[in-house]
Amino acid sequence: MMKISRILKTIFMADFIVGLIIAIKKIFKPKKTINYPFEKGKISPRFRGEHALRRYPNGEERCIACKLCEAVCPAQAITIESEIKDDGSRKTTRYDIDMLKCIYCGLCEESCPVDAIVQGPNFEFATETREELYYNKQKLLENGDKWETALAANLKADAPFK
Repeated sequence: MMKISRILKTIFMADFIVGLIIAIKKIFKPKKTINYPFEKGKISPRFRGEHALRRYPNGEERCIACKLCEAVCPAQAITIESEIKDDGSRKTTRYDIDMLKCIYCGLCEESCPVDAIVQGPNFEFATETREELYYNKQKLLENGDKWETALAANLKADAPFK
């Protein structure tokens, strides 16, 4: 009986020493954590953040009011109204997204034939009131203008996989 307890003590002591050595090695390695509000981590090009409506380089809205994003949205968070322009093409008069209903599935982005609606890299869009999370066309276009360089880069990086 004494022999078994001595063997067990030796095993436990060896485990303790191995654990101590591992801990000492880790102390001197660089840390993997970041100081979040002041340092930002790398975000994938496929990240689904805040929605935005994009424009063509000449300033014209990309949305052609095909309403595919509205039809494919499982949460029914998108509402689109349109009218016919003088040249016979459609123009959106209303494009609303209820961000409280949105499940960030990305189906609206995938269904858009002209990459008009996209989900950008912004994940910091907390608000103080619920009303601020009802995005209208103007708010979506402002998001697109603000994030256009990052949106274009993300779409280019993701293009080989589509």
